[in-house]
Amino acid sequence: MLDLARQALQESAIREATLIAVYLPMHTATRLAAQLIPTLLQLNPRAHLCCYGLYAPMNAEYLRTLGVATILGGEFEDGLAHLAERLSHNGAANVTADSPYPEPLISLGRQEFIPPDRQGLPPLGKYAHVTLPSGEHRVVGYTEASRGCKHLCRHCPIVPVYQGVFRIVSREVVLEDVRRQVAAGARHITFGDPDFFNGVRHAVELLEAFHHEFPGITYDVIIKIEHLVKHQEHLSTLRDTGCLFVTSAVESFDDEVLARLDKGHTRADFLKIHRTFRDLGLVLQPTFVPFTPWTTLDSYCELLRVLRAGDLVENVAPVQLAIRLLIPAGSRLLELEEVRRLVAPFDSAGLVYPWRNPDPRVEELCEEIAEIVASGEKRKQARRAIFDRIWKAAHEGAGANAEFAAQPVLMSRAAVPYLSEPWYC
Repeated sequence: MLDLARQALQESAIREATLIAVYLPMHTATRLAAQLIPTLLQLNPRAHLCCYGLYAPMNAEYLRTLGVATILGGEFEDGLAHLAERLSHNGAANVTADSPYPEPLISLGRQEFIPPDRQGLPPLGKYAHVTLPSGEHRVVGYTEASRGCKHLCRHCPIVPVYQGVFRIVSREVVLEDVRRQVAAGARHITFGDPDFFNGVRHAVELLEAFHHEFPGITYDVIIKIEHLVKHQEHLSTLRDTGCLFVTSAVESFDDEVLARLDKGHTRADFLKIHRTFRDLGLVLQPTFVPFTPWTTLDSYCELLRVLRAGDLVENVAPVQLAIRLLIPAGSRLLELEEVRRLVAPFDSAGLVYPWRNPDPRVEELCEEIAEIVASGEKRKQARRAIFDRIWKAAHEGAGANAEFAAQPVLMSRAAVPYLSEPWYC
């Protein structure tokens, strides 16, 4: 088992393998894998090559052109184990995509999960850490209480694979996973569920058991604004069981854009939850897709104004202000005729349908904001300082007067905890 984000490729292991399986959980991982696969095949042309994970079936046609024999998506563990067993009996040369009883491209079958075995991976301290307002750093572990999602947001990469299905990981399996990571040094746990409140009863009971067993361990979760509104009675449970912050994919403050994305919430819903979190003493970390085909200079400036007026500058990682909408293969956005009209043919190298905003000034601003964020992060500038540069660039681009554009960013009432590697899809 190799994590190439933290470890070098072990060529000897590759040469000896009968099966090489590459995990593709995200868009970037898939693009990196496309660069890696030729090396794997050169080192071991006899091995059976498999790609598994969320982005594998979405890009199946392209991956097969690279020489990938088996592609597994959704609940892939059973298929991966079955493939390994077939290879052990029949050999790599005799197991192809056309073999009898091939593993399904996408499986949504229920599985009996077991605690993950992370032996052989780098120590947790080599991964992301969480920084507290006091400046303390905590080693972070990762687990999942559920997979998939019962919602159908048009831009979400989970939807083409899971189609509204989600699967629960049993409480004891999750707790055992946490136990092992705490024993390995974790002092904070990230729950990576696409939406932690998809199964709200399961989630709340798990948090109560988690806090009872690990009272000194903090955690963070991802929850839709729609669910935060619907399940407000459980927000105090988050606060009382050690939740440091909640990440929520707000995406936009423009109700028309939110409707196109089929997000299930409105700008007013976000503002309501923002007030509720402040009243409860919870930290909300909103994420965004600020550059879409429908973004205008005014709407981008409005996004910044809402963040500043709501004292949310510290809560938003600068990269969130530079994200550009991705339209991958199978995206529900392609259901919209206006989207089909504006996209260019599928780009296999980028794994997206390219698009451009009808206003070239927005395209220029998108590039400028990306440069501001990249340079600011490289120089380790504070979030407020990067936001100030973004604010100035956006308002100058929109033709706002210099005095307004140069207004200082308000100081946050209190610093917020955050992960050293910002979350985004």
